[in-house]
Amino acid sequence: MTGEAFVELKDVAKRWNGQLGVENISLEIEQGSFVALLGPSGCGKSTSLRLLAGLELPDEGSIWIDGRDVTTSAASDRNLSMVFQSYALFPHLSVAENVVFGLKVRRVPRAERNEKLGNALKITGLEGLEDRKPSELSGGQRQRVALARAIVAGQKLCLMDEPLSNLDAKLRASVRKDIKKLQRDLGITVVYVTHDQTEAMSMADKVVLMKDGRIQQIGSPDDLYNRPANTFVAEFVGAPPMALLDFHVLDGLQECQTLGLRAEKITIVPFGTGRLSCTVSEAEFLGSETLIGLEHDGVVGLTVLQPGLAMLAEGERIDITFNDEDLHMFNEVGERIDRH
Repeated sequence: MTGEAFVELKDVAKRWNGQLGVENISLEIEQGSFVALLGPSGCGKSTSLRLLAGLELPDEGSIWIDGRDVTTSAASDRNLSMVFQSYALFPHLSVAENVVFGLKVRRVPRAERNEKLGNALKITGLEGLEDRKPSELSGGQRQRVALARAIVAGQKLCLMDEPLSNLDAKLRASVRKDIKKLQRDLGITVVYVTHDQTEAMSMADKVVLMKDGRIQQIGSPDDLYNRPANTFVAEFVGAPPMALLDFHVLDGLQECQTLGLRAEKITIVPFGTGRLSCTVSEAEFLGSETLIGLEHDGVVGLTVLQPGLAMLAEGERIDITFNDEDLHMFNEVGERIDRH
């Protein structure tokens, strides 16, 4: 195994009946880091997690965990815990019994089980709910039981597959903070699958953005937002997505095919005084800001972010201006061109 990586996937591929699952997945994960596998449905992120977990075996490549080649090892031999979207709780067992189930199977002594249980319930805020059945708990509490079960397992690596997708938006935000705090306090390594960019960007140290079974970019949330490797990354990361324009709209730039511009880097100015003339196509008030959709030469997709309430009438003609250094440039196949 190369370097100091705690988890490493090397050129991993998985196919079903000739159909692509994932291809050429190479990834190094440092111990104690929080890595999010992000991407749209069917991009290969859950397949990658299942390969790491040992629930699927790769057709090509190798998988290493903590210095061991686990490519063909059973899931039970990989020293990891998992938290699923469905919570995977036993309905007939109490909270306490669900949390320590794995320890009982492993014949951990009762005193040690109770100590670990108490610690896990305290960390996850479940004290006082030990005797309840899953049906008596809210969605957020059930997810905390699943987290507590992962904690008592005491593994250094925890895999999470869309663990918050069954929760409502407000609860998602609070459990997100819980998971991040847990990960930091316990020093565990988390690999977290999500299709939700807000989750990935707010929780992860490193984001792995995937599309069609391949990795598009690996980097910090800042890297993906401010230095997208291609037009797919540019449009997937960020709300609203980066606006992509034909390079012909501006003169005097080095050769490129597509220009990218983030909404917060655009300024609205009176018609005839800016760099690009546009027509207002819509305005969406979100409380702290207003998203204003613009169209230029019949092309829709430019969005400007204005603080507070800034309602412009549909059809109104305005200009926009921006700095050259805020433009992102992409070549004919959509790959980033860095300025020299």
